[in-house]
Amino acid sequence: MQPLKRVTAPTVDVLSTMLESSGPVFGLDVMKRSGRPSGTIYPILERLERQGWIDSVWEENVTTQLHRRRVYEFTPEGRTAAVELVARHHHEERS
Repeated sequence: MQPLKRVTAPTVDVLSTMLESSGPVFGLDVMKRSGRPSGTIYPILERLERQGWIDSVWEENVTTQLHRRRVYEFTPEGRTAAVELVARHHHEERS
């Protein structure tokens, strides 16, 4: 897993939203819960996946109008790093 070189407020929002979930999440869920647009969310998710923080798979045969949708989940190391990064960010905001 690679460390994040650039940590923006939207990145922290994506990580926080994913940490609040008890399991895998869909990009649309992250978008709705974070309040960030898709043009922000999906590039962040792609970068997190390239750097080993999250994994994703295509879910087939879903019961929605969509035929496929991508499901994102933290890697074990990614979850640990995300918890630390979000906590550090929130601490810095309060200081």
